[in-house]
Amino acid sequence: MSENRDYLEIAFRSIECFSDDGKLRVDELQKLVDVALRDGVVDANEKRVLRNILRRLKTDELTPDMLAKIDAVRAATGI
Repeated sequence: MSENRDYLEIAFRSIECFSDDGKLRVDELQKLVDVALRDGVVDANEKRVLRNILRRLKTDELTPDMLAKIDAVRAATGI
């Protein structure tokens, strides 16, 4: 069985998201999570990458919508 490499896609897509304006939007975060969830399992590498992405977010820039999305992502992925 080959290794799931979705975490590489998540990392690459996150670079694209941050590179345009330095911020991550709610819809962009959802797209990253969709990649992690598409096979029905969020593996350790996907969790690691998603945690690192969330750590890059600046707390003073987080909107109520983004805070709610972060909570939903953590619940859905177990991070």
